[in-house]
Amino acid sequence: MRVVLQRVSSAQVRVDDAEVGRIGRGLLVFVGVGKDDGSEDIDYMVGKIRDLRIFEDDDGRMNWSVVDSGGELLVVSQFTLYGDCQRGRRPSFDAAAPPDQARALYDQLVGKLRASGLKVETGQFQAMMDVELVNDGPVTLIVEGR
Repeated sequence: MRVVLQRVSSAQVRVDDAEVGRIGRGLLVFVGVGKDDGSEDIDYMVGKIRDLRIFEDDDGRMNWSVVDSGGELLVVSQFTLYGDCQRGRRPSFDAAAPPDQARALYDQLVGKLRASGLKVETGQFQAMMDVELVNDGPVTLIVEGR
């Protein structure tokens, strides 16, 4: 599983000109699921998303997690995170999970994040989405599963 975390002041996702998710301060989380990923990867990723200390504390140091800062999550599926650009000019997506597997793991991830007490908004799985964000920092991190 690959996740791109972007610390944001705000973010929203639209499908066919209709807003499907919006957050204020928090994390925009792009999620890619690989064909070798399974349920055992979910807890690891939930812990990273919840607990990475990437928000500034009262002294301006990155000491707070999204939980500590009272932030929200906007979680968007993005299979292109598994695009392999090593050969040629067209990415290969052979390492990405098939849609049924990816959707099941994406839904598990979202469910566990919600169960952990965070406010979680989402995009729409397998849709063409317009994502708008105000990157705070900018802070952007890539997290890979175990």
